[in-house]
Amino acid sequence: MKKIEAIIKPFKMDDVREALGEIGITGMTVSEVKGFGRQKGHTELYRGAEYMVDFLPKVKLEIVVASQDVDRCVDTILATAQTGKIGDGKIFITDVERVIRIRTGEENESAI
Repeated sequence: MKKIEAIIKPFKMDDVREALGEIGITGMTVSEVKGFGRQKGHTELYRGAEYMVDFLPKVKLEIVVASQDVDRCVDTILATAQTGKIGDGKIFITDVERVIRIRTGEENESAI
């Protein structure tokens, strides 16, 4: 099993969720996060004063899938979330040792 964490632009969230649903991914955790990379930040004007916005709003998706589904998920996220502009985000893939569904006690792939 693998955990896919994708940091994407907020306005792409609905498109990515729909596309993942179409390939059979039914469960995910979504968090609103802030951060920056090469995009750095930007300046904004508020009540006549200019200030630096260091952390930009992003959305973080966390999905645990069977190992054989990883490439399909990653390809779907890439195709859907990519705008070609700086700040499109990142995808991280890590191993998951064990999963337990609290309600039933099911474990591993039957729990996802």
